[in-house]
Amino acid sequence: MPTLSSTLNICDPPPVARPGFACPQHCYALAGRLTPWFSWAAAVLCGFGLYVGFFVAPTDAHQGEHYRIAFLHTPSMWVSVLIYVLMAAASGYGVVRRHRLASMLASALAPTGALFAFLALWTGSLWGKPIWGVWWVWEARLASELLVLFLFLGFIALQEAIDDPRRADRASGVLALVGVFGLPLLYFSVYRWSAMYGTVSLSLTPPANMTPPVFTGMLAMGIGLLAYTAAAALARLRIVILMRERSSEWVATYAKVRP
Repeated sequence: MPTLSSTLNICDPPPVARPGFACPQHCYALAGRLTPWFSWAAAVLCGFGLYVGFFVAPTDAHQGEHYRIAFLHTPSMWVSVLIYVLMAAASGYGVVRRHRLASMLASALAPTGALFAFLALWTGSLWGKPIWGVWWVWEARLASELLVLFLFLGFIALQEAIDDPRRADRASGVLALVGVFGLPLLYFSVYRWSAMYGTVSLSLTPPANMTPPVFTGMLAMGIGLLAYTAAAALARLRIVILMRERSSEWVATYAKVRP
C-alpha cells in the first residue's frame, strides 16, 4: 500500500494545490519550451523593423539620415521602462506573498532592463552629437533614463551583495518598489519637458507627424525587443532556478540524466 510520502512528488511540499507555474520544476520546463519561440519572434521582428527603418523609411527633412538611430533609441527607452515596471511588480508580489518564483523572475528581468536602459542612453548620445553638437546634456529625458539605469544596477548589486537569497529578494524588492515612484518623472520628461529630442509617444496609431513606414518600423522594433526580453528573461530564469534549487532532488536528477 503506498504511503503518503510516496504519493507526493518533489514539487508538492507543502501538500497544497498550486498552479504548475508555481513549481520550479514545471516553470523550468515551460521556460525551456517557450524560449526558442520568443527568440525566433525577436529575430524576425527586429530584422523587419531595422529593414524598414534603414531602407524603407524616408529621410527626415530636418535631421537627414541621422534620425534613423531613433529606431533603436526610442523602442529601447520604452522597453527599459516597461521591464522595470514588470520587475517591480514581480518583486513586490514576491515580497508580499513570499512567492519565490516571482522574485526569481525579477532577478531574471533586471540584466535585460539594464541593457536596454544603457542602449537608450548610448544611442541618445549618438543621435545628439551630429544634430546638436553634444554627446550629453542634463536634459530631463536623458537624466530620467539614467535614473532607470541606476535603479537596475542597484537592484542587481543588492542581489549579488547579499548571500541569503531570501534577504536579497526582500532588499532588492523594496528598492524596486521605491524606484517605481520615480517613473512618472520619465513620463513628464517626455511629454512636458522635451527640449532636444522630438516627443515620441506610445500608441497603436501613428502620430500626425510620423509617416506610416516610420511608425511601422518603430512598432516592429518595440515588439521585437519585447520578444527578446521574454526570451532572455526565460533563459536566465532557468539558470536562476537551477542555482537556487541546486539542493533539490529534481535538480540532482536532471544533472545526472542530462547528456
